[in-house]
Amino acid sequence: MTEANDASFKTVDVSNQDAVDWLKTLPNSSIDLVITDPPYESLEKHRKVGTTTRLKNSKSSSNQWFEIFPNSRFEEFFEEVFRVLKKNSHFYLFCDQETMFVIKPIAEAVGFKFWKPIVWDKVVIGMGYHYRARYEFILFFEKGKRKINDLSIPDVLTEKRIWKGYPTEKPVNLAKTLIIQSSKEDEIVIDPFCGAGFVGQAAEILGRNFKGNDLNAEAVEITKTRILQVRNTV
Repeated sequence: MTEANDASFKTVDVSNQDAVDWLKTLPNSSIDLVITDPPYESLEKHRKVGTTTRLKNSKSSSNQWFEIFPNSRFEEFFEEVFRVLKKNSHFYLFCDQETMFVIKPIAEAVGFKFWKPIVWDKVVIGMGYHYRARYEFILFFEKGKRKINDLSIPDVLTEKRIWKGYPTEKPVNLAKTLIIQSSKEDEIVIDPFCGAGFVGQAAEILGRNFKGNDLNAEAVEITKTRILQVRNTV
């Protein structure tokens, strides 16, 4: 990496902290949009059952990349997300059906309005026993009132899942759709569990300001690199 690129790498705003601790460093009402994919507790159940090798205890599995964020911590997490979001803003959270039933009432108790679960159709089925999974939920919350930018977008978003990337990695186009729907250019988008940086990369492509965080140091480096790749192609 050249000296100029090294300097640019340092200016990419991605931290390496616990998600809640990082959110506490952000000012009140300073963020326009939150999109995130936490390592929710039910992943641990799938890990133990071993329904997918990507969640087993192996070098390539998810447990080498992230620690599970327990359901017991979602109240403090939602409180911080609500605090940092500006009035009249949106919040999207990726999760499975089991986690949705646990965390929806917690988010509502904090003050969020829950609109609906958006369905991400992954196009191909995954592993499993009872009707093999082909979808994931994106919970759509609102603080105050903000219109989405395009009323013609359906509540099922179809993007083929990523098979060989970072564990649980999401397609950049998914994040692009949510960012376009719920923000404008130069507004601030954050992801407290940024993983491989699909939200950060999408935000950079679309001219938004991005702040990210992840507990895993290597994930932080991956996110920074992906954002710089976008900058270097402009």
